Amino acid sequence: MGKLFGTDGIRGVVNEGLDAKLAYRVGMAAAQVLAREAGGRRPRFTIGKDTRISSDLLEGALVAGLCSAGADVLHMGVIPTPAVAWATVDTGADAGIVVSASHNPFEHNGIKIFNGQGFKLSDALEGEVEELVLNGGETPLRTRGEIGRVTHAHTKVCQDYINHLRTTVDGELSDLHILVDCANGAASATAGQLFSRFPRLHTDVIHASPDGVNINSGCGSTHLERLKGMVTAGGYDLGIAFDGDADRCLMVDENGEEIDGDQVIAACGLALKEKGELPGDTLVATVMSNLGFHIFCREHGIRLVCTDVGDRNVLEKMDQHGYVLGGEQSGHTIFRRYATTGDGQLTALQFLSLLHRSGTRASALTAECRRYPQLLINVPVADKAKKQAVMTAPEVRGAVAHWEEALAGTGRVLVRPSGTEALIRVMVEAQSPEDARTAAVALANVIKSC
Repeated sequence: MGKLFGTDGIRGVVNEGLDAKLAYRVGMAAAQVLAREAGGRRPRFTIGKDTRISSDLLEGALVAGLCSAGADVLHMGVIPTPAVAWATVDTGADAGIVVSASHNPFEHNGIKIFNGQGFKLSDALEGEVEELVLNGGETPLRTRGEIGRVTHAHTKVCQDYINHLRTTVDGELSDLHILVDCANGAASATAGQLFSRFPRLHTDVIHASPDGVNINSGCGSTHLERLKGMVTAGGYDLGIAFDGDADRCLMVDENGEEIDGDQVIAACGLALKEKGELPGDTLVATVMSNLGFHIFCREHGIRLVCTDVGDRNVLEKMDQHGYVLGGEQSGHTIFRRYATTGDGQLTALQFLSLLHRSGTRASALTAECRRYPQLLINVPVADKAKKQAVMTAPEVRGAVAHWEEALAGTGRVLVRPSGTEALIRVMVEAQSPEDARTAAVALANVIKSC
């Protein structure tokens, strides 16, 4: 990670480090870098945003920077992040930009860039953009006919994207009753129309009235409490919750119990394996995946490959070996045959299709992939050097080894430095919440004493 780009683009509180001046410079730098990638010809960018009050501000600055540096822009307005990735490929653009901070509160925002193949921009290209923004001086301003043009295409791109998602499901989703939480975010622009493409699917939509400040506020995939209550009270077969930019999806079964990303991947992965459509009988997850997911895979003859945290790492592993399904416990699920990134609405459709074909309830579909109690403690440390010292300290290694042995076969220990903050993350899974807490607190205390 550099000074600007983190694990998922540029993030920050708007006008407290992330402002219009920075966005303008990012737009200019991205146009210059992508023009080189395009062989020097005029580059073409897609751009979309979520519903935050600051998204217009940052989007306008980015468009001004892009056009000032000679790039053309396909302006798509409020649209899910995965739709930008898809549309970048579909329209033959050289890159796509999303203005969003995903599941974070409204005062945060971010800038994420996709390349022309719909993948997150490589570390090398992000580094070039960052170098120009921070140290490269002013990008030459284009004049006269070299100034970039803006084309507005919100309605068409939304419809094309919805049409694409519809083609990933054969037939109807008959006689299911679902409740969809759009998090007052980008899914508000597409989810209602998408699910209405299935006339025999009974759909109710909530939290689809964004006002600029209510995105992710007490709703969506990070706040499932209201959805759980409404699903059980209303007798729904399934509750579906997106985050602010709709690249992740969590669900709620008919009993009001959460269905996390691990369980979605497990259920869909097993169905693919049974049809002979799971290459290498392999799924990809991260080191944060629940022990219950690992046990499920062993019991069903599925190989589970784990990467470092981050959907970028999952996708890289999938593409290296031709795997077709992977993701994160948090709800970033990648169906590689249909998408180049996590897509919440695609995930919902794939799970609904499986639910419809199975003829069973959502709780039964996910029951075999149980969730072991998991506790995460973040231990603050002074700086990056301290993180490294802690991770190599003999007393920390000894404590980790002790608890790994104590929980062998019934739990799991993961101690890792945060990639974005001055923290050591301690995660423990065990058969009971008490056992998980005992081990996690003990490990955290050892780290604090270093």
